[in-house]
Formats: sequence, C-alpha cells, structure tokens
Amino acid sequence: MATIKNVVAFLFVYRFFFTLIGICYKMLSGDKMRALTEQEIVRRGKMEELKTLGIDPFGSSYNVTYNSKDIKEQYDSYTNEELESKDIEVTVAGRIMTKRGKGKAGFMHIQDKYGQIQIYLKIDNVGEEQYNLFDKADLGDIVGIKGKVFRTHMGELSVKAFEYTHLVKALRPLPEKYHGLVDVEERYRRRYVDLIVNEEARRIAFLRPKIIRTIQNYLDSKGYVEVETPILGTVLGGATARPFVTHHNTLDLDMYLRIATELPLKRLIVGGMDAVYEIGRLFRNEGMDRNHNPEFTTVELYKAYSDMEGMMDLTEDLFKYVIHQTLGTYTIEWRNNTLDFSKPWPRIHMVDAIKETCGIDFYKEIDLDEAKKLALEHNIEVENHFGIGHIINAFFEKYVEETLVGPLFIYGHPIEISPLAKKSEDERFTERFEIFICGDEYGNAYSELNDPIDQKERFQNQLAERHLGNEEANEMDEDFVESLEYGMPPTGGLGIGIDRLIMLITGAQSIREVILFPHMKDKK
Repeated sequence: MATIKNVVAFLFVYRFFFTLIGICYKMLSGDKMRALTEQEIVRRGKMEELKTLGIDPFGSSYNVTYNSKDIKEQYDSYTNEELESKDIEVTVAGRIMTKRGKGKAGFMHIQDKYGQIQIYLKIDNVGEEQYNLFDKADLGDIVGIKGKVFRTHMGELSVKAFEYTHLVKALRPLPEKYHGLVDVEERYRRRYVDLIVNEEARRIAFLRPKIIRTIQNYLDSKGYVEVETPILGTVLGGATARPFVTHHNTLDLDMYLRIATELPLKRLIVGGMDAVYEIGRLFRNEGMDRNHNPEFTTVELYKAYSDMEGMMDLTEDLFKYVIHQTLGTYTIEWRNNTLDFSKPWPRIHMVDAIKETCGIDFYKEIDLDEAKKLALEHNIEVENHFGIGHIINAFFEKYVEETLVGPLFIYGHPIEISPLAKKSEDERFTERFEIFICGDEYGNAYSELNDPIDQKERFQNQLAERHLGNEEANEMDEDFVESLEYGMPPTGGLGIGIDRLIMLITGAQSIREVILFPHMKDKK
C-alpha cells in the first residue's frame, strides 16, 4: 500500500514539475495567449533531461558524408551479402519521422532533403547510453547516425547504426502521420511544417529553382545578359496595375515597389546592351486568387532588332526547352487537357477570336456610342475611362479567355490598353501578344514602341485615363521618353509569369503551392 502511495506521489510531483516548466516557458516567451499542450510540456522536460546529461538539446555541427539519395542510388542494386562484403560506412543526419522499438532493438526512418532512409539500432551496437537516447527521442527530433549499409530481412535498404548522436530536440510534435496539415491555409502559414510532412510540397520547392535555372541557361545560351534593376522607383510604369507605396526617409520621397521591370530594361537597350533579361520580384497591390499573389516572380527580356514575331518564336522555343529539361517530355496533362509543346502554336488576332466566339466584328469602324451599346447588350460594364479598345478587351476577357486551350498566342491588342507597344498597320491595334494556356494568361510581349513622340502621347493618354478613375494607368515617365530620344533600336520584348509556368510544370492548382511563403490574411 505504501508503495502505491509513493508511486502516486511521484507521479503527482512529476506532472507538477513539467506543468511548472510549461508555465515558465510561456511567461518567458511572452506568449500569453497560448497554453502549452501536454506533449509540449513533456518534450520540454526531455530537453531539460538532455541538459542534465551534458547534451546540448540544440546541437552543433555534424559531418554528414551521405544522404538518403546517395545511398539508394549507389547501393540499391546490391544484395545484403555484397553490402556486408563491401563494409560500406556512412554518416547521415535527418529528422525522425517514424520510430518503433522493442526491448533492446528498434527501427526509425530519418528524413533529409531527398527523402527517408531506415535506421536499425541495437543496444549491443550503440551502447546503453546512446540506445536510451534513441528510446526517449520523439518524432521530429533531428539526429545523426554513423553506421553501415545493409538490407533488412524484408529487403529494405537501411543503415545499421553503431553511433547515435542527438542533434536537435523538437519542442512541438509533428502533425499526425495520416492527416498531416489538412487545413490548406495552415499549410501555407506554416510552410516549414508543410515541407516536413508533405512530399509534394518538397518536390515543388526543389523543382522551382531548377526551372528558374533552366530559363537562365536557355537565355544565356542565346546571348542574353542577366541584369538587375531597381525595385524602388518614383514613377509608376511598365504595366497597368495598382502599386504598393512606400517612403524613402533620407530622400524624403514617396516611392513605388515596382510593378514591372520593363522601362529600366529598355533603357539598357538604348545604352547598347542588345539582349538583356531580368528574373525578379514584382509587387501589385491587387486581388488574390489561385493565379494571383501580390508578390510574384517574372522573367522579362528584350532583344534589339527583334519584334513581336521574333518573341513568338522565342517563346515557343523557351517553353519547349524548359518543359523538356525539367520533365523529360514535351507533353503535359493540365486541367483535363493534353498539351503538346513540341508543335507550333496557333497565332490568333484578338478581334478574330471575339468574332469566332460571339459573332461581333470589331474590325468594322464603329464609334464609341455604338461600342457602348454593344457592351450594354452583352452585360459588360463600361467604366468612365473606357474607349473602344477597352470595350474590345472586355469582350475578349468575358467571352474568349476561358475557351482557349492552347498553348497559343492572342495578338493585336487595342492601342488604348497597350501604351508601350508599336502600332499595327491598322493603327487601332498594336503589335502585342499574350500567351494563353487553358484559359490563363502566361505572358505578354510587344514590338516595343521606340518613337519618343508617340510614346509621350501614349503616356498623356494614360494620365487622362487616371484622371477619369483608372487607378492602374501609367504615369508620365519623362526620363524614359528622353532615353528614347537618343534612339532605341527596333526591339522585341517579352514577360513571362514564372509562378504560373511552375504551376503548369508541377501540376499545382494554386499559385500559393509554388510560392514558399505566400501572403495570407491575418488570422486574428
């Protein structure tokens, strides 16, 4: 009876001690809103226990000689007898993802950036002290293992440990194995956890830089030079979008985060850098959906002595190259469509696409009142700043975009919505195209406007639109006009949304899947 009372008293003191630790941590961290869970309290207790053993709970450097990919690629074809004869010694490190033990032996899987490898531990091999560390370890802890490669009786390539090193104590538990982070928004908010437990998230995270590097390799091979241009500017231009506004204290200037890299890059063409590109972040203070994030990445490129047709050819070749280099095929299954990027892309005038879809022929000369009447009949809202070109574009966006499968080019945009593109022979339209795939726009290109007088008039028209309420209209960029007065060669320019291209290649259905830290609403 006395023994039972002693056990109960011990358990009470044990629980009280760890509860007290949890309260202290909460106070020290300033976290007055969230109480520690029972698991978190226990893990902090284990952290303190490690300290009493003279072990730093948060470790130090560790010399890793192999990763899970190396081991599998180099030794997966070996039998256990061959592995034993070769006596292959490895040092690996990773996060404990599974763990099971019975008596004096146990297994765990540790995960590094390439995947998981199984570890076999036996008290006779690692010693009682190290085996006890393994026995008390939690899922999520980071450990180092020295051992030899072998196969288990079940045939799984594994590492037989003869040295176990605690590296980092995880103070929070991982999500349940079979449920993970089921709340999609929580996956984006806590991307670090998502990357630990979600293999698909890791695949996309590692494939993204490979895709970007492939774009760079392609453009470098074509003689383009990668450059960097300012993110902060004092003039809004290069695209039609609402900006983020900030203030430069030293210069006492209101400034914009850039919405495009276009105008600085074209200044470089004026300066004699005949082929340039920039991969960089843009910032647009606009809506958020599966295709839009306020902060996103594009590649913009400019080539002297080229034009819209040259940019079409380059676009086809670039997509074909990047897709084949990253996937090993030219064919992608995307939104219930089979897309073959090895074939030439259709090139369709915007007016022809509208006529084909809803029977209205905007090649015919009509005045603004007639265009507004057509818009009213088709339930298209006409804003104060709309000219005929805006109405044509509104018809395209409402009736045509979602019908396009592609990949294809839509060209011939109205001059009112293309302030930086050369006029076509029919001066109501421009030498501009957009890339469309399965109803979404992936890029934008022009025969660049290099007439400084025409460019200044276009900017003035944009200012008039801004006065009428178009918050996305360009501002007057006097310095850019001045640069054109020194003479810019005939030039082709192209911009591609890298995030959307990565969605296409990886099969991700939301832009938030391909951006490591997308913007989210405040949970509060």
